[in-house]
Amino acid sequence: MRLLGLDVGEKTIGVAVSDPMGWTAQGVTVIRRTSKEKDLAALNSLVEKYKVERFVVGLPRRTDGSYGPETDKIYQFGAELEREFDLPVEYWDERFSTVQAERVLLEGDVSRAKRRQVIDQVAAAVILQAYLDRKR
Repeated sequence: MRLLGLDVGEKTIGVAVSDPMGWTAQGVTVIRRTSKEKDLAALNSLVEKYKVERFVVGLPRRTDGSYGPETDKIYQFGAELEREFDLPVEYWDERFSTVQAERVLLEGDVSRAKRRQVIDQVAAAVILQAYLDRKR
């Protein structure tokens, strides 16, 4: 079963996909957000391409574990995904995913300009991999 991992932000959506066995996550792309319709169309093409059966959406939490106002936006986005694609949506704690992604990119000696382009994609992979690891 393939899963699509999403790191949803105000300006971008980082996207990762699992392998068909659900063992590993790979970053796929970053969707630059323009409108709800275009965002969903971009996701639809990925759902079809990879034959996705479930979404895993990063859920923002504060370092103390509490939820902030941005959490409501993520739940609303998840509800849109469920309505649009008729696929289940699971939420995964995304605390420190961007920090981990930054560390991975720094260790890979990726330039600052390139890091800015792919950080959300790598963060989505970090979120999805954590989910996959926990479910195993």
